[in-house]
Amino acid sequence: MKSNNNPDSEYKGFEQGPIRPPSEAHSLLIRITRNCPWNRCSFCPVYKESRFSIRPVEHVIKDIDTVHKYVKHLLHLADEARKKGKQEISTADIKVETNESRAFNAAYYWLAAGMKSIFLQDANSLIIKPPDLIKILVHLKECFPWTERITSYARSHTVARISDDDLLAIRTAGLSRIHIGLESGSDKVLQMVKKGVSKETHIKAGQKAKKAGFELSEYVMPGIGGISLSREHALETADALNQINPDVIRLRSLTIPENTGLYDEYKAGRFEKGNDLITAKEILLFIENLNNITSYIKSDHILNLFEDVEGKLPQDKEKIINILRTFIDMPPQEQLKYRVGRRLGIFSRLSDMDNPQKLARMENASISLGITPENADKTIDELTRRMM
Repeated sequence: MKSNNNPDSEYKGFEQGPIRPPSEAHSLLIRITRNCPWNRCSFCPVYKESRFSIRPVEHVIKDIDTVHKYVKHLLHLADEARKKGKQEISTADIKVETNESRAFNAAYYWLAAGMKSIFLQDANSLIIKPPDLIKILVHLKECFPWTERITSYARSHTVARISDDDLLAIRTAGLSRIHIGLESGSDKVLQMVKKGVSKETHIKAGQKAKKAGFELSEYVMPGIGGISLSREHALETADALNQINPDVIRLRSLTIPENTGLYDEYKAGRFEKGNDLITAKEILLFIENLNNITSYIKSDHILNLFEDVEGKLPQDKEKIINILRTFIDMPPQEQLKYRVGRRLGIFSRLSDMDNPQKLARMENASISLGITPENADKTIDELTRRMM
């Protein structure tokens, strides 16, 4: 894929990209790059029909200035409303330019969310030249000095190539958190899914980010090795993270969207996807082998089987392990009930099965969908894909 560093010489208004981490749901989204410079991962459906490009710095600055303008207007209205004892502000007096409605909406919803965080889009903002990124960060801090954090996605391949001095300068300028899609620490798995990075590079990038003072979130994808590489995936990923010690390890269980290369492999029988029980055993093996680190485990995504597989290492390790073992030791029919209830959005944790109302909803839904032990894996897989 060819990239075009300046596809549009004319500014066409405020932009926002298609994705951000769940933890950045309340962040102001500022788009620095469009799409993904790698864009070959076989499990990822995002950006596949899109060209990567870097937005001109002056366009990003214009986006920031436009949002800043409307934030100032909204703060003034909020202050006037408080003086008059009103609970809500009226935006009727704000004149929104025709091509600035998206910037106004971004400012409005960010104000409502508390204006605490900013997320730089799209998939790998650190790929731009460090002086350009620093210029953007400095401007953000000047316009919104109250912001508590500025964050971004980044590829390990990119971070590993940035000098320590430049990483420190970027951190000092205001970028405080980096989200990296580790996915796996196994070179076999990484090569299989065309991640474009090695275990060694993952470790190098993670260690460099931590050295520069960034808060580091590493994303792990249970199931990405399939059945054949499940054990290696768990052990090698734990080993990589033991060497990085990220602030947060976020679980993102594998789902295979239809418009991906991995789906073609799956349908052709060349990739054998594990079911929920196999994935739970893989996560258990992974957690058991996380040693001598102080990371926080989070399972903050609807695709994960358990929301409560979460906690601070090392003190919460046994609690997490016990949740996984409880599910693994359940009779198959009880496992199936939880799996169906989870994929229908009725259950979020094992204790939800003790709720008679939720259990009845799950059982009624199972009957209406015709779910049986024989078709359960296929049906649950389809339900998970719909959730994505």
